[in-house]
Amino acid sequence: MFKKILIANRGEIAIRIIRACREMGIETVAIYSTIDKEALHVQMADEAVCVGPPTDSYTNIGRILSATVLTGAEAIHPGFGFLSENSRFAQMCQECNITFIGPDAEIIEKMGNKSNARKLMMEANVPVIPGSKEPIADDEKALKTAEEIGYPVMIKASAGGGGRGIRVVKEEGELLDALNMAKKEAKAAFGDDTMYMEKFLEKPRHVEIQILADHYGNTIHLGERDCSIQRRNQKVLEEGPCPVMTKELRDKMGQAAVNAAQYVGYKNAGTIEFLLDNHNNFYFMEMNTRIQVEHPVTEFITGVDLIKEQVKIAAGQQLKLLQEDIKISGHAIECRINAEDPKRNFMPSPGKVEVLFMPGGLGVRVDTLLFDGYVIPPSYDSMVAKLIVHGKDREEAINKMRRALGEFLLDGISTNIDFQFSIINNPKFLAGEYDTGFVSNL
Repeated sequence: MFKKILIANRGEIAIRIIRACREMGIETVAIYSTIDKEALHVQMADEAVCVGPPTDSYTNIGRILSATVLTGAEAIHPGFGFLSENSRFAQMCQECNITFIGPDAEIIEKMGNKSNARKLMMEANVPVIPGSKEPIADDEKALKTAEEIGYPVMIKASAGGGGRGIRVVKEEGELLDALNMAKKEAKAAFGDDTMYMEKFLEKPRHVEIQILADHYGNTIHLGERDCSIQRRNQKVLEEGPCPVMTKELRDKMGQAAVNAAQYVGYKNAGTIEFLLDNHNNFYFMEMNTRIQVEHPVTEFITGVDLIKEQVKIAAGQQLKLLQEDIKISGHAIECRINAEDPKRNFMPSPGKVEVLFMPGGLGVRVDTLLFDGYVIPPSYDSMVAKLIVHGKDREEAINKMRRALGEFLLDGISTNIDFQFSIINNPKFLAGEYDTGFVSNL
């Protein structure tokens, strides 16, 4: 097992990893930007190294590797975001004899390119959304492909993520303008404007399957999370199990996810994202080759610590969990608490936390970077906490979330807590009758 791990991230996920490592007897090294000098993850880690200004720190591969060597850390946990799905970073870790806690660089490269991942999944007989088999080469190819698929279609960036580089096109006259706008957005966000096209499914659910895979050919799934509550393609609230899930459907989707992971030789934790239509047909959307923001939902309903499993797999240990060991117990819901103002078009709301009181009690978990007096910087993602609850069933989990949101006191900045209330009290949400268009129809 590792003696020391460097965490190439910040915020609540860095704290989450520090906690898991501490319970495993592993020392941790935090990295931080100049603006994060007082951040909680810096205070909690055993050691901390400044790696530069906010604009050039958590993605500066050279400085992060230097910090790893300097502190004697044997492995790097990338968390999510930043360099977590950067194949070049994973490759350079390997070349420096540092263990990257995640899949191999080659796998990240294969599955990170969305159009290439679609092609691989078709080879693996995993259902994919009808669409282009190759990247869209030019306008003529785009028009021809859309005509073959049938409108409406969705244009997506091959290197995409976080909802960027995506456009829905309802008719031919909109196609080329939408394609050009999506390409510009993708080029700016990812440095790659390669695009592909899929059939746009009407009112699907976004359901993802968590998998774990070790270096000895053992791959299991840990059930699903329903991530359909999204705003501008970014997740807002997640729950597990999916309200419309059946055992038969879970078995099918779980087996498809395991097949997908095994086909590409995947190792460590990962997530296969599917779209689920009203007839329980499911289609591969993409694979996230890292830990997910919403991983606590799975941890609550399975009792499996996914961060510890990631570390153990990376250290070369064999999975001790068999598929039959995974039991789904109760229901969990996660609300992402963002420093933003819903009344001002969800404008980010950085600033000083004047008063903070976080909810607690049985089955309530808060993963956060916040503390009294903390100044939320304007330089990073607006998510400042994750509120997760677990109940014996969906009704109890909803009641518990309603109570916990009511207790969450965060003064000094604007937050989306009231917006989360409006979701959790919505009749369609309460009935479990929602899809990816839920938030846009509020």
